[in-house]
Amino acid sequence: MDKVACCCLRNGAPSRSYFKPSLPYTIARSTSPPLPPCRRSISMFRCILTNPKRATGNSVVVVAGGRNTKPRGGFSFDFEQYMSANGNAVHEALERSLPVCQPERLSESMRYSVLAGGKRVRPVLAIAACELVGGSAAAATPVACAVEMVHTMSLIHDDMPCMDDDALRRGRPANHVAFGEHTALLSGDALLALAFEHLARGCADLGVVPAEHALRAVAELGNAAGAGGVAAGQVADKASEGAPVSLAMLEYIHLHKTARLLEAAAVCGAIVGGGTDGEIESVRRYARSVGLLFQVVDDVLDVTRTSEQLGKTAGKDQAADKATYPKLLGVDQAQAYAAELLAMAEGELEGFDAERAAPLHHLARFIAYRQN
Repeated sequence: MDKVACCCLRNGAPSRSYFKPSLPYTIARSTSPPLPPCRRSISMFRCILTNPKRATGNSVVVVAGGRNTKPRGGFSFDFEQYMSANGNAVHEALERSLPVCQPERLSESMRYSVLAGGKRVRPVLAIAACELVGGSAAAATPVACAVEMVHTMSLIHDDMPCMDDDALRRGRPANHVAFGEHTALLSGDALLALAFEHLARGCADLGVVPAEHALRAVAELGNAAGAGGVAAGQVADKASEGAPVSLAMLEYIHLHKTARLLEAAAVCGAIVGGGTDGEIESVRRYARSVGLLFQVVDDVLDVTRTSEQLGKTAGKDQAADKATYPKLLGVDQAQAYAAELLAMAEGELEGFDAERAAPLHHLARFIAYRQN
């Protein structure tokens, strides 16, 4: 990872310029012993975030290897049950929040994509971050729903012919295939607007989230959806197709296109949960690493799994001549980078109560080891 990539992980990728970090950052040469060739870190320089002990060569776990999901603290934690219960609760909340109105085709299109299922990683991340700082799942539910609406908007738009031109999403026809391009475009627009309405109204109706916290969450999500996040990453991604792309640019694209919304989910959850500024920033760094981890794993799966296994078209990045981590680094090095990101993410949880942090530990590993 080069200096710009390290800076992106430390302070967030720059929003006004591809290569102008907005805050100072610190880099240091790795003092870790060399890894064997199949596990060698891609970094000549490693970013020092808050704990220089973490993510050393000795602690890197090869993601392609066996699962090690033992939580800290000596207590049992059923992550599958946690994901299922919270995913189902968010699904029900989304079903209640989505309009059934005129024109019916618009509401049908919105509901078609939002209620199509999926892993619900972002909503669960918001809830787990809220609980980490002492908040409740109920307080985080408006955030969880809003983030999923923004995420679904990005998927609808991403699948359209002018973008990635993908006909398959979550194992069934993409929105524009099922409803037509103009309806899909407007459905995504409507979901983006509804996300902020739902977040604001939901926090106000609960009566447990202070107005200033709700406002801060709205601002965070707005930045992540627009020029500070998804939109910027998408534009850079399209502009890079067929052109030589550096690792720094690839980090920029994915820190914006993918990681920024995952980061916002966790940060908004910690905000409405009443976290301190220090706690919120630890959550931000955790989620930034997890968000980039999500993309690295996604890139590896795209070249190692079939369309049937993924529920979407496999190999489409290679067909479009897009820059990916396996393309720039090779599959083995991409997996080693994923392992480093996992270690960095988990290191951010060390200062929190072990039981409250367990869902986030398991969520990071779920993302690292997922198969679709």
